[in-house]
Amino acid sequence: MQPVDGRPIKCFRLGNACTADHHGHSARSPLANVFSLNVPAPGRVKRLAATLHPRLAGFERVRERHSLVCKRFESEDYAHLSERVRRVLDGTTSIEARVTGIELFEEPVRGPGPVVYLAVASPGLVAIHERLVDTFGAIADLEGEAYVPHITLARGGSVDRAEALRSRTVDPIEWSISELRFYDATHDERAGTLSLPVSY
Repeated sequence: MQPVDGRPIKCFRLGNACTADHHGHSARSPLANVFSLNVPAPGRVKRLAATLHPRLAGFERVRERHSLVCKRFESEDYAHLSERVRRVLDGTTSIEARVTGIELFEEPVRGPGPVVYLAVASPGLVAIHERLVDTFGAIADLEGEAYVPHITLARGGSVDRAEALRSRTVDPIEWSISELRFYDATHDERAGTLSLPVSY
């Protein structure tokens, strides 16, 4: 993994992934929960996913809830985590995003492939991700330089079927991101929201 801002990055384990930390924090607490900061999919993106749903029938897993991951975290205390995130993102305003088409990860880092997803272009979201990585570290092969903004549609199954979906043309969808949501993966529930602009 490449250094960020010229500082060496050390790694620790987040589940089965190696997470980089500039401060060398290495121990994963058995009491920690896994959270993510997500961008909720707007109605037009959900409608596009619903339109594509019949073409996803041959995949092993079809995503029913659609969102865009900005950053993953591990924390024992959501209140402390959300306060740190708010402090890091203080002054961040709403940002723009654009669905550009259908793409795939043929061999994903985790889980079965291929993964078919809606590709999202958003320099503002990437900038937020980079600020959070600089503070919290990056999950190897998923975050930092490897971060690819996307909305998963389905995974597992035929590569040919995935390639056929990728060749399908979809109209671009643009929207303004004015809210980020914390998701508690341990309890499978929303933990809170973060409105943009952020004022700490």
